Amino acid sequence: MRRAAVLAAVACACAIAAAPAGATNECRGLKVCVPVTGPWVLAAPGEVQFQLACPTRFIVGGLDAELSSPGIDVGFVGRLGSPVNPGITTSKEAVFLGRFVRGSDRAPSFRPHLGCVPASGGGQRTPTAYHAFAPGKPVQRRVFQVDARAGKTRRFVGRCLRNERLAAATHAVAFYGDVPPTAAVAHAVAVTQRIRGGHVELAIRASLAVSGTHTVVQLDLLCVAR
Repeated sequence: MRRAAVLAAVACACAIAAAPAGATNECRGLKVCVPVTGPWVLAAPGEVQFQLACPTRFIVGGLDAELSSPGIDVGFVGRLGSPVNPGITTSKEAVFLGRFVRGSDRAPSFRPHLGCVPASGGGQRTPTAYHAFAPGKPVQRRVFQVDARAGKTRRFVGRCLRNERLAAATHAVAFYGDVPPTAAVAHAVAVTQRIRGGHVELAIRASLAVSGTHTVVQLDLLCVAR
């Protein structure tokens, strides 16, 4: 489920009042929709993950993204199930996947958008054979968001729960604002990630170039039950 430019929305047929139109399409076709805009997330040749959440009692009904460069490939993580719709394919959060594949942009970034609809539950999937297992959720995602402080180095430790073990970890740097970060701002934040003893250590170094900018580092842990 991936496109190089803008993500398409999946529709919901239950609704009453129309959502206002905007420059992005996360609410297109959704009569009851709350738009949620994320920060500008720095993309890289390696895959970058960023989670964005709907308000309480809402689930993801549509997705979209703005790109600072056409050479950014953006997709999202969706669950298996039928039909493909909110509550089955999606939940109250969406994990966007971004990768910079071509171009000369010195600070490639994407800004994720969610169209959130009222939660109405979802269906269940039945195994097609008695010896098979339906797709479940063996991995839990634990997400931490840390503010970067201009002119300082900040250290943060992220852990899975006590009854879980760490399977993988990624981090993303993001900037809140109406326009993508300049190259000077994007390169002013350096993050070192280290996995040690089953936990993840981040060292976040931000120069004074990010002063006045709300800069965050999101740490995503994939945790498995012991």
